[in-house]
Amino acid sequence: MLDASRVTVTVGGTGWDGDTFKTKILMDKYGIQINKTSRNTVLFMTNIGTTRSSVAYLIEVLVEVAKELDELLDDASKMERLAFDRRVKSLVQDVPPLPDFSRFHEAFRAPGDTPEGNIRAAFFLAYDEENCDYMPLGDRSLDDAMASGRELVSASFIIPYPPGFPILVPGQVISPGILAFMRALDVTEIHGYRPDLGLRTFTEEALAALTETSAVVAAE
Repeated sequence: MLDASRVTVTVGGTGWDGDTFKTKILMDKYGIQINKTSRNTVLFMTNIGTTRSSVAYLIEVLVEVAKELDELLDDASKMERLAFDRRVKSLVQDVPPLPDFSRFHEAFRAPGDTPEGNIRAAFFLAYDEENCDYMPLGDRSLDDAMASGRELVSASFIIPYPPGFPILVPGQVISPGILAFMRALDVTEIHGYRPDLGLRTFTEEALAALTETSAVVAAE
């Protein structure tokens, strides 16, 4: 269903990402307040209090921004135009594909042939810092560990804004696709991730102990 009260505007063609367009253009320059953005879009949400004049003002502002951008490009040098085209390409074409869900680690899987996982158990296991480790995102040790066959398992929810939904949940195995997506992200707000430490993962000892316990319970 299309929600007619919400209007998504693609702004990648301006060379500004969604957050810059929201802050530097709409809010700082024209006093228009919005909350939701993505890497190359902004979302306008109307409600019962939205007036015709406010909608007309928004359209007027967007037209003015487009005219100013056209004038800026008309006067741009060859190098400035090249830099602009590269920014647009990075926002419109070079968009990292959203990774597929990988799977839950065996330690958090229910008995039997099921893909479902126990996020609750993984979430509370991570409360004990001794069960967790940090893997720097840009460190080769992370790639080497995965190449050696080690299963790296997330100990927290990883939620980049945008898009605003988890790409990793507690107990989920980190796949090469998820790793590539995180490295390609150029957003600053990623809940559950600390750039100074890296990805929070379970230690091999914690996973082994939990797997052994689950095996004993299943056997009983």
